Amino acid sequence: MSLLSKFKNDPLFTKVMRSSGSLFSNNTIALGLSILQGIMATRLLGPAGFGLIGVVMAFASTVNSIFSFRMSELVVRYGGEYLNKGEKEKASALLKGAGLTEGIVSLVAFLIVIFTAHLAETYLAKTPDIAWMFTFFAINLLVNFNTETSMGILQITDRIKLQGTINLIQAIITTLIIAGAFFFNGGITTVLIAYLIGKSIVGLGLFIAAQIQLHNKLGRGWWRTPFSALTARKEIFRFAFSSNISATIIKLFRESELIWVGFFLDTTAVGYYRVAYTIVHFLAIPADPLIATTFPEINRLSVEKAWSKLKSFLKKVTAFSLAYNSLLGAGLILFGQWVIRIYSGADYLDAYPALVALTIGLVFNYILFWNRPLLLALGLPEFPVYVTLVAGIIKLALSFWLVPMYAVVAAGGLLSFYYIASVGLMVLRGLQKIKQNENRTHH
Repeated sequence: MSLLSKFKNDPLFTKVMRSSGSLFSNNTIALGLSILQGIMATRLLGPAGFGLIGVVMAFASTVNSIFSFRMSELVVRYGGEYLNKGEKEKASALLKGAGLTEGIVSLVAFLIVIFTAHLAETYLAKTPDIAWMFTFFAINLLVNFNTETSMGILQITDRIKLQGTINLIQAIITTLIIAGAFFFNGGITTVLIAYLIGKSIVGLGLFIAAQIQLHNKLGRGWWRTPFSALTARKEIFRFAFSSNISATIIKLFRESELIWVGFFLDTTAVGYYRVAYTIVHFLAIPADPLIATTFPEINRLSVEKAWSKLKSFLKKVTAFSLAYNSLLGAGLILFGQWVIRIYSGADYLDAYPALVALTIGLVFNYILFWNRPLLLALGLPEFPVYVTLVAGIIKLALSFWLVPMYAVVAAGGLLSFYYIASVGLMVLRGLQKIKQNENRTHH
């Protein structure tokens, strides 16, 4: 049997590719609109303005992530298991708890942003009289009070493609507002409003879509189910707590790059780095649908203890992601300067060295995108915490020395180091655990 036939004749792989394709098609259009937004915003605001708005947006996201419990993973891990087993009361209690917890966390994060806005203005943005921007954009934290839980619900109910539709709608509206600012001499405030409206559409859209699915799957009064229906509360809390710590570490060391660059350098450097970071993260467009659709399947195969099928599935999705990520990565490195000119103009060519450095790490990460979901499905939620913490501390320590000396290229190189070190170790531990479980089953 040929390699292509093995892929085509695997119903699980075909199912994942079909679901990913549906989500990818909408995300591809949204990507095109995102590129158009970037082209207009970078030219309208210039490197310093583009960097400033990046710091404002990243600050709210970082504060929220410090308290976030990554509810989508909790919902997929336990909600998916309960629905597979037909345990609707347990699923209802879990989803109610997840939604309430996420809502409280969002409110706390919003209040913290308000109280720390002036500190962010002084030490991160280094621009006077813009504290109000941090508070204003933090409104999206209130609107996205249930986003993580809702994404998990759409995953376990096989309706994840709705996320792509909602994302497309917000991309269209955001693009129209930024285009208005671009053609009619708008400013940074209009661009900030556009991004806030886009975030709000995603948050409310996902919530409504998820509630419809819950009504269909669990019945009209599902939310009345008491929390006492949950029998594995200690295990669930352990999972949620470890996910919270992991999310905080990941946000501080991996997804808060704009904040750190602003702290070590200035908003102009943030503008360069943001362009490089944005362009390289176009790799996430095909990867995110795969992540969203493979986690429930990895979790299901783990619950069923189908270790041979799980290994075969991982090999196939890895081979698929290796093929397209390597091609995309090589294209970014070879044509990166040309891409920067088109995306943001010649004023941003200083972003190219950072783009090359970032591409190496991101390609590695997205080839092995299943690293953390596998560990969660295998009951090892703490291992990613230890790995990302150690790699993150090393990265941050080196940042104090290297970033002030070598600017944005050092920031990009250190982030790539973080990805390669942490992802590599998590993959090795996950495969080791599968082998151990397989041997135990055979004996």
